[in-house]
Amino acid sequence: MPRWLPRAIVLALGLYASFQLGSWAFHQLTGLLINILIAFFLALAIEPAVSWMASRGMRRGAATGTVFLGIVVVTAGFVLLMGSMLASQITSIAEDFPKYLDSVINWSNTTFSTELNRVKIQDSLVRSDWLQKYLQDSATGVLDVSAQVLGGLFQLLTVLLFSFYFAADGPRLRRGVCSVLPPARQSEVLRAWEIAVDKTGGYLYSRGLMAMVSGVAHYVLLQTLGVPYAPALAVWVGLISQFIPTIGTYLAGALPMLIAFTVDPWYALWVLLFVLVYQQFENYLLQPKLTARTVDIHPAVAFGSVIAGTALLGAVGALIAIPAVATLQAFLGAYVKRYDVTDDPRVQGHRRKGARGVLTRVRTVLSGAAARTGSAAPAASSGAGTVPKADTPAGNG
Repeated sequence: MPRWLPRAIVLALGLYASFQLGSWAFHQLTGLLINILIAFFLALAIEPAVSWMASRGMRRGAATGTVFLGIVVVTAGFVLLMGSMLASQITSIAEDFPKYLDSVINWSNTTFSTELNRVKIQDSLVRSDWLQKYLQDSATGVLDVSAQVLGGLFQLLTVLLFSFYFAADGPRLRRGVCSVLPPARQSEVLRAWEIAVDKTGGYLYSRGLMAMVSGVAHYVLLQTLGVPYAPALAVWVGLISQFIPTIGTYLAGALPMLIAFTVDPWYALWVLLFVLVYQQFENYLLQPKLTARTVDIHPAVAFGSVIAGTALLGAVGALIAIPAVATLQAFLGAYVKRYDVTDDPRVQGHRRKGARGVLTRVRTVLSGAAARTGSAAPAASSGAGTVPKADTPAGNG
């Protein structure tokens, strides 16, 4: 046996064990790593506000605490407002449910000549097996829901804690990262950090401004139609449509349409038309002007980044995909060498003069074939009915 073989075997086993241990640790810490990633992007988003307060003489810790307090107050107000609205609507729907049921029963009896009765329908629903099974499953699932709520609160506190440290100790964190890098790499890291702060903060603030504009526009519509809870619905539409990518617009417009339908079915149609028209106005006029200097990425790239982020990290990836791609695009744009573009008209999508397309070539071939056929026809007709002299036998004349 070679003397190096036992050492190689031990080294291979050690590497395999290290790989297995690292893989197990990574899977166990996936949740924590995702929370840290969310906290980092949240700290990048509030960094401009914290830096602005710090430049005015406020300590970074106090500035970070002030920003977080504002976020918590706004979030709590939104949740309480939407909760009260939903509770009121559910109560009113439950109170008016017998009227709706009576109208449906009367319509069915008149149209189909049935003999339905509301009391019998209610008794059959109350005594049905599926309702009792649903209530039993709900009672057994209360503990699971409670555990999920507690876990969500713990994750939220974890994200807020890491975000606070990242924002409050931002300069110290940057010094710590730069201290282990050579000077050339330090400037690149600081540049990338600055681009990430600009893009993430710009994305958040531009979305916030568009949410405010959308909320005001929908509030005016809902208030004009007399739809109840117009302020809460306007806030709902503004936030959901801007901060939930791709499907946020449809989720945001569904709730006002539903509540408007309880007032008048035609109001729901007006809300739907307004949502569609406003979406076009936002996509083609408002959004390009507000995001031109913040997250100026192509809509196809944004859509693809959201899909990729959702596939990798779920809802978290969908939220941070656009600022992450905008940061990467800006960072690569700063280091990619660019050249002057030629004046060739093909750059603008125009065909080069003298270039023939497929149809032109086919037309030329067909016209040439027709010309050759036409020139051969007279020659054939002129020689018809004549017999060459060589074919005539001698002496037959």
